[in-house]
Parts: sequence; C-alpha cells; structure tokens
Amino acid sequence: MDALPCLPLSLMTEKILILDFGSQYTQLIARAVREAQIYCEIIPYHRPIEYSPTLKGVILSGSPFSVTDPEAPMTDVSEIADRLPLLGICYGAQLTAKLGGGRVERSEKREYGRAFLEITRQDPLFAGLPDRSQVWMSHGDSILSLPEDFEVLATTDSIPVAAFRRQLEKGNPLYGCQFHPEVFHSEHGRQLIRNFLVEACGCACDWTPAHFITDTVTALRERIGDQQVVMALSGGVDSTVAATLIDRAIGNRLQGIFVDNGLLRKNEFRQVLDTYAKLSLNVKGVDARELFYTRLAGLSSPEAKRKSIGATFIEVFDREAHALRNISFLGQGTIYPDVIESVSVHGPSVTIKSHHNVGGLPETMKLELVEPLRFLFKDEVRKVGLELGIPAELLFRHPFPGPGLGIRILGEVTEEKVRLLQEADALYVDALRRHGLYDTVWQAGAILLPVKSVGVMGDERTYEFTVALRAVTSVDGMTADWAHLPHTFLGEVSNEIINRVRGINRVVYDISSKPPATIEWE
Repeated sequence: MDALPCLPLSLMTEKILILDFGSQYTQLIARAVREAQIYCEIIPYHRPIEYSPTLKGVILSGSPFSVTDPEAPMTDVSEIADRLPLLGICYGAQLTAKLGGGRVERSEKREYGRAFLEITRQDPLFAGLPDRSQVWMSHGDSILSLPEDFEVLATTDSIPVAAFRRQLEKGNPLYGCQFHPEVFHSEHGRQLIRNFLVEACGCACDWTPAHFITDTVTALRERIGDQQVVMALSGGVDSTVAATLIDRAIGNRLQGIFVDNGLLRKNEFRQVLDTYAKLSLNVKGVDARELFYTRLAGLSSPEAKRKSIGATFIEVFDREAHALRNISFLGQGTIYPDVIESVSVHGPSVTIKSHHNVGGLPETMKLELVEPLRFLFKDEVRKVGLELGIPAELLFRHPFPGPGLGIRILGEVTEEKVRLLQEADALYVDALRRHGLYDTVWQAGAILLPVKSVGVMGDERTYEFTVALRAVTSVDGMTADWAHLPHTFLGEVSNEIINRVRGINRVVYDISSKPPATIEWE
C-alpha cells in the first residue's frame, strides 16, 4: 500500500527533513520521499532544526541562487552532518562542498538539461542503478575540487564532480549530487533518493494510509477531547476527507455546514448532501441562493464577483456557526501545498494566503483550527479517502473553482444564466463519462460567454448565447495543455447542447494552453 505521513508527529517512527533554498523542484523531492513510504517535511533553510529521535536524515534542496553570491542562503551544513545523514542536491551539494573547504565557482557555461551520469566509484547510493544513466542538470556553478576527506562518486561529460560523498569512516553518511534526482528526466533518480533513505538513513519505509488514519484519529481525539467542531464543507475532496477523519474521532460533535451559493453544478447540492448522509456525517445544508444572486446583481468584473461570493459565504457561514452552541474548534481541509506556499524561504515571516482559512473566521469566532490534512499532498488525500470508504466518484472528480459557476459565467451573473450553464455543463461532463474520456483529462467544464449570435433552428431565427467548452490535461494545475478530444465527440456534444438547452445556439472549443492562458477564463 502506498505511503502517507502521520499527522501526530509524536506518534511517528521516522521522519526526513527537507531544507528549502527556493528551488522550483523542492516539492518533487518531498514527493519522492513520500513515494518511498516515509514521512517528510519541508522547512525554510533558515528555520532551526528540531533534532527529535524520529528525525532520520536531512536533504538540502536546490536554489535559484549561486553559492558565490554575497547574499546566498546559508545553513550550518557541518552541524547537520555531525548529527544526521545528509544529502545535498544541486545548490545543496555545492553549498556542502564550499563550506567544507572545497572550490566552487561560476561556470563559463550554465549547464541545463539532460546529461549522462557515469558512476566511477560503487556506493550504496547507487544500488540498482546502471553505470551510465540520464540525469537532469540545472546549475550555473560547478564544483572544481572537493573538501579534504571527500571523494568523487560520479562524473558527466562536462563536469568532473557530479556526485560525491564524505569518506565513510569520517562520520554520518554525507552525499552530494550536482544533478536533480527528484525530476522525471533523471531516469533512476527516485531509486537514488530511496537508496539514501534506506541505506544511509536506515528508514523502514512502512507508512500507509491505514497507519495515517489510525494515528490521526487518535491525535484528534486527544486534542479535541469532549469539545465540538464546526466546519464548512464544499463537496470537494479535501474538506470531505478532513471531515470524515474528524467524524471518526468525535462523531456527531462535528457540525458540518454546506452552503448552496446557487453557483454549484447541476443537482450538486442534493447529491453532495446524499453522499454525506451515506458517510454518516452530521452536515446541515443551507440554501442561500437568493442572497448570493442579489449580491452579485450588477457585478461584471471577475475580482468584484470573487469578492462578493467570498464575503457572502463568510456572512452565511458566520451566521450558521454562531447559531451553534459550545463550539471550540474550526475544522479545515488545508493540504500540504497550501502550507508550503505560505512560507517564504527568503525570510522568517510567514504569509497565509486568503484561501488557507475561512475568510478570517478563526479571528472573529475565537476558534482553534483543526487541520488533519495539512501534511498531505492531494493524491495522498485521495488515498486516505479511499481507505476511509469515501466514494471514488467524489474523490476523483475534476477540480472545481471556489466561486463556482460565478467565474464561468463571463460578465454579470443571473439565475437564468446559471440555469443555462448548469444544463450545458452537465451534458458535457456526462458525455465525457459516457465516452470514457472523463478520467483522461484533469479538468473540464463549460463557460457561458457574454456573446449572443444569430442562429437558425428549423424555420426560426434565434439570437442566443455561446458556450465555450474547456478541457485540459495537467498534473497539478500549475501548467496545462488543452485536451485533444476527438472531433466526433465534440460534434456530438455541440449538437446535444444546442438541441437540448434553449438559450444556447453556438458551441466553441478552447484550444489554449497554460501558459499563456489560464485554465479558468476568469
């Protein structure tokens, strides 16, 4: 079974720490460690390390900086290496070499892209790797000489020190790689990272979703005690899994609130409430459609609509939550990428993005936060959800924007426009499922354009709206390509929407990628 981390750190048996120097690949290092069934955390390079008995090793990330820069980020590598096994990656390797007394200089030519690693000295770090393999380079510095008591393990055609170690008899295992083993283009990089975790750090690699659930529920019971928790639910993956974990711990002392803002997908309000009932979650459905439509009247800019939807949600949730008694905690579905993004590696300050909490409610309501998923990645949340028995059709639904159809209706939002878009979107998504295409795309949806055009239906001329269909392929939503859906499929969907949704007489397909476009139109 795939690995997942444990929320209650006191119950963990092993942990790896990743010091982030600002690399774009830092999260990929964490993903590689998690895939090896070991819990890890990412912290800024300047944060003090807590050397607990569970901490088994440290990995230093890459960085956009050069170690030769006057303002280059620094950490005490020798102190870490004296206490724990250590692996430096790219900048982390160069920093290790420089601070140890080696020679690191700016390269005349920046090395970026594919290279071929030649192993020159056998080592447990390379167990299971071929003598020559493709790796991915991304650096402007080169290690020209190593510190005393260090030795070269591998080279490439262009650099003499591609991987190195401190001599084994000199202390804890200490390794450096000038390439990036965490990226996909390094063919055996994940195996190298696993070798470091197992051979150097002695990790057991035995963490599973079942362990995570058991320990998290235990920790939640201890923390919440006999108090009650209120939580806003959206019908999405994160909030549903978080609520199910809290429910396992305290049962009906969790009060969920699911608000119908009038901008959900067709029949979604009732479907989600039915799913929550099957999961035995204590959830109250609140129909606030008319209030949201009233507040959105006359608004056409995307930012104004977003602010209105957010502020109205806070008002409704705040009202419902204050009607409850003896609430001490606010549950949230925060996941690890949100936590990582909120921490700056360039200074001690922490900036919390607005979506990390429910519009400031913890401050106004004086509640403590409960975030059982704050150390999980999205795919790990889904694995926990499957273990909890949450239906796969909910766990693997396409992402849906927080403001809902409010930002898929370009221009002013009205109840009639919402009805049109709900019908068109439902026909589109149902067709994707029927043709076996739903799981081949990362996100799909329909957008109602503020454009009317002339059409002919039978002997009648029409003057109706245009709908744009959007479907993209992606891994995490950071970049996306438009999905190359079959033309026959698009033709069928277009005909179905035009024939069945009175008010729409034209359908177009969006073939823009991200970047330069965004996935959502607003």
